[in-house]
Amino acid sequence: MTSFDAPNRESYCLRRERSNTPLQALTLMNDVQFFEASRNFAQRVLQTATSTDARITALFRSATGRFPNAQEAEIVRQSVEKHLAAYTTKPEEAKKAISYGESKPDAKLNPAELAAWTMAANLVMNLDEVVTKG
Repeated sequence: MTSFDAPNRESYCLRRERSNTPLQALTLMNDVQFFEASRNFAQRVLQTATSTDARITALFRSATGRFPNAQEAEIVRQSVEKHLAAYTTKPEEAKKAISYGESKPDAKLNPAELAAWTMAANLVMNLDEVVTKG
């Protein structure tokens, strides 16, 4: 919990302060468990929502409990489009990206699409309101 500036379990903390430690960012963006969680989150969204807007809304509603504002939705949309274009031209990279962790990706899903939405899920899961207030 040191990476997240969290108090130890021996003391009481009414509300955690916002933290921007480099170790926290590195852990949330690169740790296998967090990335695997992002992939599973993306899989669930891809399996339940059909349009891009519905998927973006599902990401935000599940992670933050609220709807995304227009700017947030556009950032996620651009991220998905950018990653989808990259992973479509390099399918091996997409398969590599979704292979991290113990659980296996859903074979019915397009690897490039799953990889792109995994990156979007990781982006949303790294919002301050998800990390410290979720």
